[in-house]
Amino acid sequence: MNLFALSAFAFAILYMAVSPVSAHGYVSDPPSRQAFCRDVPVPGCGDVKYEPQSSEAPKGSFLCNGDGSRFPQLNDESLWGNYFTTVQPDNGLVTFTWTLTVAHATSTWEYFVLTAGNTQVASFNDGGAMPPTTVVHDVPLVGFAGRQTILARWNIADTINAFYSCVDLDIDPVRKANNTCIADTDLYRSDQQNVLVA
Repeated sequence: MNLFALSAFAFAILYMAVSPVSAHGYVSDPPSRQAFCRDVPVPGCGDVKYEPQSSEAPKGSFLCNGDGSRFPQLNDESLWGNYFTTVQPDNGLVTFTWTLTVAHATSTWEYFVLTAGNTQVASFNDGGAMPPTTVVHDVPLVGFAGRQTILARWNIADTINAFYSCVDLDIDPVRKANNTCIADTDLYRSDQQNVLVA
């Protein structure tokens, strides 16, 4: 192998080591902050309107942009006061839908109510599986009412990174009169779910 080829190979290895994972995704329903930014749009919400799927940062953050270098507007509460979704939980559950533009091996999906203690309300363990492009979770929000911000984290299995989506809700705890179900075989519901009740 000549010197040029060896240098190119070394550069490729270095690039793969430091570049973000190729997976991308966000909560599309109820609309996350980045979904609102793309679709409404929200004045001053920044460049995430062009890349709602790209709020990626190391795992473990409770900030809406994951405390990464991009999309700080997602953390600016003053921008989002008028952009929320009113929901009536069905038997205490609210359905969250992720849209993945590029899938990746997944460890867990986590959901938190952003309170003083950042209450974890659900975790779904995929055990390294590759999800489809649409992922659906039923998340228990029993005991929560009024305006709440839900942080959804998609934890990638083989990197240090996660994808972050914050969803602003106005929760009406009155049970729906008519139950509805989704009978679309393209939708994915994790069978390995660990629901955490505060």
